[in-house]
Amino acid sequence: MKKGDRVRFLNETGGGIVKGFRGRDIVLVEDADGFEIPMPVRECVAIETDNYNIPLPQERRAKTEPEPGPRPEPTEEEAPVAPLHINGNDALNVYLCFVPEDIKAVNSTTIEAYLVNDSNYSLYYTYAHAEGHSYAAVSHGLIEANTKMLLEEFDRSELGERERVAIGLLPLKTDRAYALRPGATVEIRLETVKFFKLHTFRATDFFRTPALVYDVVRDDTPVRQVYVSAEALQDALAQKKNIDRPQRPTTAKKPKATAADQVIEIDLHIGALLDDTRGMTNTDMLRYQLDKFREVMNQHKDERGRRIVFIHGKGEGVLRHALLDELKRHYPMATHQDASFREYGFGATMVIISKNK
Repeated sequence: MKKGDRVRFLNETGGGIVKGFRGRDIVLVEDADGFEIPMPVRECVAIETDNYNIPLPQERRAKTEPEPGPRPEPTEEEAPVAPLHINGNDALNVYLCFVPEDIKAVNSTTIEAYLVNDSNYSLYYTYAHAEGHSYAAVSHGLIEANTKMLLEEFDRSELGERERVAIGLLPLKTDRAYALRPGATVEIRLETVKFFKLHTFRATDFFRTPALVYDVVRDDTPVRQVYVSAEALQDALAQKKNIDRPQRPTTAKKPKATAADQVIEIDLHIGALLDDTRGMTNTDMLRYQLDKFREVMNQHKDERGRRIVFIHGKGEGVLRHALLDELKRHYPMATHQDASFREYGFGATMVIISKNK
């Protein structure tokens, strides 16, 4: 057992990646949430080694389709080796992977971008960066079945140019008849903050070193990512609340509403703030929720009488306690109370701006 191995616990549910050792008898195992768990070595079993590179087609063929008897050495005039076919691997699975050149220097090393084709189909592909509302092609060509291809290599300073990328795919087989698979074009937003966090790079079946992996096609289904700005998300939530609530009849014309009459509702559930949380730990998600809380508070802290309802859910109370601590330390102009149980259940806090800053 060594660093980088994937292990399973014998007497408990779970497992993870070996991150280090404490003495001779304790192994430190990082689980899926990014927490290191100390476990006795005797209670762990290694289920994957650190040899993750996809072999060349010739090597994979030797493992999956052995031919009896000696084979003569190929000559320069021979045709190229046909794409590798593996039984049971016809479903299309394609990944965009980012591999640090030096995982020990994750904050400064260069990054290699790979397209991984984990299927029996060859793929005509395009890889492009967003430029405003258009895209500029970076790499295109044919990637054979069950292989990976280097798309580009770039420095950390160039991450800003890669916040949005697009991959186009057209599957086919050149050496045999095949069932049709539809082509796809997938837009992916790269969360650049993940490139500076060691725990977001994980061991995979495709590389010897940890990689940051984005799904492009999973089991023949292209990944469709929808991106919504924070402002649009807030407007959509407000509209949904208005639709869900029954309209109350009015008997008289009301005066123009003031800040005290208007309640702003902010849903801090991580699923309402982010479309994709893969690679984020519980600490990362809590930090993101608190950043959203501070953003809203700073926007309205001078509006005396303003009422803001933060919907945080009941859960274990971690987020609620963090919000109350932020209010106590940084927002003396505000008071708080539990929001309406009838309207929000037991998982919301109302903040009132009671005085000017």
